[in-house]
This record gives sequence, structure tokens and C-alpha cells, in this order.
Amino acid sequence: MKNTFKIVLGLLAIGLVSCDAEFETAVSDEGFYDSGSADLSRYVAVGNSLTAGYADGSLYLSGQENSYPNIMAQQFAFAGGGDFTQPLVNDNFGGLLSNGTPIPGFGTRFVLSVDDQGNRAPVRLDEMPTTDISNVLPGPFNNMGVPGAKSFHLSTPGYATLNPYFTRFATSTSTTVIADAAAMNPTFFTLWIGNNDILSFATSGGTGVDQTGNFDPSTYGPNDITDPNVFAAAYSGQVDALTANGADGVLLNIADVTSIPYFTTVPFAPLSPLDPNFGPQIPTLNATFTPLNQAFAFLGVPERSIVFSQTAASSLVIHDEGLADLSAQLAAVLVGGGLDPVTAGLYGQQFGQARQANAGDLPVLVSSGVIGKLNQGRFDALVAAGVPPATAGQLSVNGVTYPMEDQFVLVPVEQQMIATAAAAYNATIQAIADAKDLGFVDAKANLAQVANGGVVYDGGVLTSTFGTGGAFSLDGVHPTPRGYAYVSNLIINEMNRKYNAHIPTVLISDYATITAANNN
Repeated sequence: MKNTFKIVLGLLAIGLVSCDAEFETAVSDEGFYDSGSADLSRYVAVGNSLTAGYADGSLYLSGQENSYPNIMAQQFAFAGGGDFTQPLVNDNFGGLLSNGTPIPGFGTRFVLSVDDQGNRAPVRLDEMPTTDISNVLPGPFNNMGVPGAKSFHLSTPGYATLNPYFTRFATSTSTTVIADAAAMNPTFFTLWIGNNDILSFATSGGTGVDQTGNFDPSTYGPNDITDPNVFAAAYSGQVDALTANGADGVLLNIADVTSIPYFTTVPFAPLSPLDPNFGPQIPTLNATFTPLNQAFAFLGVPERSIVFSQTAASSLVIHDEGLADLSAQLAAVLVGGGLDPVTAGLYGQQFGQARQANAGDLPVLVSSGVIGKLNQGRFDALVAAGVPPATAGQLSVNGVTYPMEDQFVLVPVEQQMIATAAAAYNATIQAIADAKDLGFVDAKANLAQVANGGVVYDGGVLTSTFGTGGAFSLDGVHPTPRGYAYVSNLIINEMNRKYNAHIPTVLISDYATITAANNN
């Protein structure tokens, strides 16, 4: 069986530059604007990649320049705001170096590439980074957004030795993010942290562990869900540090991470009978799966049957670790049905926790690059076990004959873990905002509007559609400049309400969406 099925992301007619504004910015008399009861002379923004201006899978110069804190600081200038500094990188390439050597896992940004058939898809920019973490910036900095940081990381001494982004601008190797932020003696602050406490679990397809009940974050893996009590303790301490000298501020809660393009772009049923590499194989595939389906029925789990349609798109075959493992039972039933023990054992092992995906499953964005392709690891293992290469190839096609691995699909039980933790985090954020009499932005509700129908702005409608919606960059997780402008307006509107300020919002259409080159 061929293994060249191709999933092409629909990126046609993508706007590569910002639309022209429909209205002129209504700024004619700077004296009209004021900060109300807030003091904007020293604004400090604390958070993770969302605060830093990260986009397109990397931290690069124009992304930082269009971070929501920097956009806000520019508007604060109309109402008595002070200087705002950021730990800027050197270029628009993205990526990091350590003493001249690229740091693995910290690659350049995504840009659009067009193949011979005119299909557009994200690829990493083929450039050498120029930002070296050995060149430590002196600071201090008003933007204390550290990509990759989880809630407890902000309070972890020595985090600069663990996170290259913080290495660049920490005041010392032993300091904490929140200590450096508090040392700025902010008169006003924003805090948006906690997304990564569930996001890394989600983007890894749920390969981490839900650490609820484990109060020692030093034992957590990189893709684990943070215990809500650990989050609450870290968050409360951070707000205490930022408000110690009477600063006002705005807290933002955690959005529904499963509603971003990283989880909504690849369909659960992408296998088309019109695909010349898949359609002709359907009768053979269905015949091959018939004995397996009969075994599923015999074992009382007919819902696990695998059948491909010849008239409609078919669902992926996925591995669901939440299912009871029927490997041994399947093998025994298949042997009883006349299949040789070796083949029966292979089928039992491969499909013991397999099923076809449904609308409740969320294939992650990067799964588009592996669906329908040969799983080399599985192929090699089968050949090493004595399976003929032709047979091994037939049993190693991702999502078709080899179940999609856990890291490529977020199943409902994993989504529930995320939702439960996020609800606990958000309850903490809301309670602290109320107790401290701080501003509060319901990012969850507002970004849900972007995902569900879109938000109308001066130049159109902002949606979460990958590539064309305008809100999210090419990594499917972080906003575009236009998306960050939307966030800045949400915060400014809350400041105007909470602190009786008169700070102008921005025209969202003045900000770009995704770009195809490194100079935009």
C-alpha cells in the first residue's frame, strides 16, 4: 500500500498585509485623555510568551514590537504613561544562539511557503539566528514576558539557568522573574500567566501527567498539568509582590486552549475517497479489517470497528489510551478465527486500544504532516521482528493502518483534564482580582467569541480560522499583531471602566496578520 496521502491545509487567499483602515484614528486633542485613578508612570507587564509578543513559533523583533504590552504602552503615552522597555532580540528571523551555536528547540519563525501545486503551508525560515543568549541585556525591562514560563516558574529561583529567554535579561542567575518585575516598583501592571500550565499538556496530545494532588512542581515533567493549589499559591504570591507598593493592575484569565487553531484546523475525518492514493485502497483496507472488526464484535466492543467509506471522508484510526487494552483478547480471538499466531499477535498489539476518531477528538496541527505517511519507527520495529517489508509497510501508515499516536490527538478524557484545571485556575484569578480590587479581563469569554463566529472590528471580522482568520499566527497558538491589538483593546477597555480612565484604544486594522517574509 502506498503511503503518500497528503493533508493540505487550506491557506488560499490569505491576506499577507494589514487591511486599510475604514476610519481615521480619532486622536486630535491629547488633553482629552487621562489615566483616571491609575498611575501609568511605570507600567510592568508580567507573563509568558503571550506577553513577550511571541508569534509564528518564535520570538522575533517585529513580534515584540507588536506585543500587547508595547501596544498598550504607546496608548498610555496619551495619558501620562512613562517609558516602556523590552528585551528585544536582534532580528526578524527568530531563534536563539548560545555562544554562536543554534539552541535546539528554539528555531526560527514560520513563514508561508508555496509548493509546485500552489498550496501554502508554514515552514521555518531558512536563516541563521543572530540573537545570542551569552549577550546578557542590562535592563531593567518593563516587559517581563518569558516564553515557556508556567505559573510557578515566575517564582522559581535560578529560572534563568533553565530558560534561555530569561537568561538574556535576568538581573542574575539566581533571581526570579517576579522579583525582577517587582524591583521595577511598578505603579501599574498586567499579569497573564497560567496558559502554559495546561497548554504544553494539550499541544503534546496529552502525553504529560495531570499532577493534581502533587504539590511539588520540581517533580513535574514539561508537559504536565499544574496542580491548582500550586497555581493558586504561585499566583497569589506574584500578585502580592506586584501590589506591595500600592500598584493597580489588570489580571487576565486563561482562555480555552482547545479552541485555538492548533486544535481546530485538522479534521478528525480527513481521509477522502477522492484521494488517488487512498480511495483505490479502500476495498482492500475494509477486507483486511473485517476479521478484526468481527473480533471487536465478539468481545462486545463493536464501536471500535474500523471501516472506511467509499462515498464520504473517513475518520482517522487513533490510539486512545483511555480505552481498555484488549491486545491479548484480540490476539486470542483472531487465532480462534484461523489467523496465524504471529499475525494475530501483531494485530492485537497494534489495535488493542484503537478506534476511529469522532467529532469529540482533536487532531493537533502538526498531525497534518504525518497523516497517511509511513511511520518509520513502526516499520523498522516490524521488520526487525521478522515481518516482510511489504507487509510491514501496509501496517505502518499513520492514521490508516497504524493508529495515530497519542501526541497527535487530544481525546475527550484529556480535554476534560484541561478544562477542569483551567476552571480552577480561573476561579483563583477571579477571586484574587476581587480581593485586591484589581481590573479583570475575561480572556476566556472574549477569545471564545473570536473562535465562535468572530469579532467585528473596523476592518472586518477577526476569527480563529488558521491562516485566514487574522487572529492567530502560523504556529496556531499565538496571536498575530492584529490579535495582540485586540487583546490590548480588551485591557484598555477594562482600565477605562475600572479606573475611570480615558485611554484610546487602537484601530485593529492598523496591525498586520500573518506574513510571508521576514521584513514585515
